[in-house]
Amino acid sequence: VQLQASGGGLVEAGGSLTLSCVASGRTFSSYAIGWFRQAPGRKREFVAAVSWSGASTNYADSVKGRFTVSRDNAKTTVNLQMNSLKPEDTAIYYCAGYIQRYYSNIDPPRYWGQGTQVTVSS
Repeated sequence: VQLQASGGGLVEAGGSLTLSCVASGRTFSSYAIGWFRQAPGRKREFVAAVSWSGASTNYADSVKGRFTVSRDNAKTTVNLQMNSLKPEDTAIYYCAGYIQRYYSNIDPPRYWGQGTQVTVSS
């Protein structure tokens, strides 16, 4: 599985960005996809995940109500719509593919894409 994230950039606080993750390789509709982020000097953290069909989603408390994850299996793409961005959302964002169909906070993703930088100015 190869994952390619894009859409990062510089935005003012309160603004919006949409990140995209395009996958290739293994049948896209057979596994969950997650978004993670890592800020300088901090550990990588979970942001959001979507199940194989798109029917089930999970979010970190810090982004609930502001971020929305969705997928289009026909386009092998997962999007992360980020609204009401805050300076603390500044990080490198990564998309990752799980082995299983649903998000798990026990079993980490198997496949990782390269990151895309998101910078939110105050």
